Amino acid sequence: MNDRTSENQEMIRVKNLYKSFGKNEVLKGIDLTVNKGEIISIIGPSGSGKSTLLRSLIHLEEATSGSITIEGLEIHSEDGKSIHESKIRERCRKLGMVFQNFNLFPHRTAIENVMEGPLAVLKRDKKQVRRDAEALLQKVGLSDQKDQFPCTLSGGQKQRVAIARALAMDPDIMLFDEPTSALDPELIGEVLNVIKALAAEHITMLIVTHEMTFAREVSDKVIFMDEGKILELASPEKLFTNPDHPRIKTFLNKML
Repeated sequence: MNDRTSENQEMIRVKNLYKSFGKNEVLKGIDLTVNKGEIISIIGPSGSGKSTLLRSLIHLEEATSGSITIEGLEIHSEDGKSIHESKIRERCRKLGMVFQNFNLFPHRTAIENVMEGPLAVLKRDKKQVRRDAEALLQKVGLSDQKDQFPCTLSGGQKQRVAIARALAMDPDIMLFDEPTSALDPELIGEVLNVIKALAAEHITMLIVTHEMTFAREVSDKVIFMDEGKILELASPEKLFTNPDHPRIKTFLNKML
């Protein structure tokens, strides 16, 4: 766990969040606060709602009820009042998301993938965007692959391009949805090392992961979710050594 303390500036607040797909209730009353600089890992069995929570935060899924506030601005209202889509999009740009299956543009090179958002969405100067993209690819260890298309890259390289692409939008918060789950075991470390380097920069992060050792090492707090609920939110030391809920003990006994 990191010894640094949070700056106590609230970045995300979720209150009584529910999400259903038809009759299937996936999130059941989630309450969560994330402060600036905090790194929070979310663990739990498959199907527990972890990815749906992240997708709701960035408005890829619309919550059924409850409120989501990003840096002081609601993107989903507890009382059901309508929020203009442009306001939601503006606030969600403060969040960068890295998906488990990369989601790169196959017809664009690595550097073109990183440049796409700042050019198309932020309308920035192309020369500056290219310089920034080159710096980000260097940051993730891929300067020598900048002109390669995704089909020629390994899974770990694709995921590192995806991280650089998310960072290119200057997010205040990074969301990682099982960033290593689609990777061969020998490629997992190179992606986790990039995330660890970001953690050292005090970037606010929410990370859904099945990598228990990584979660324990990098996180300020760890959330355990099961069946759409948060069963415990605690320090890594507390959750991994003395969890309150027997379901967590059962899960960890199988994972560790």
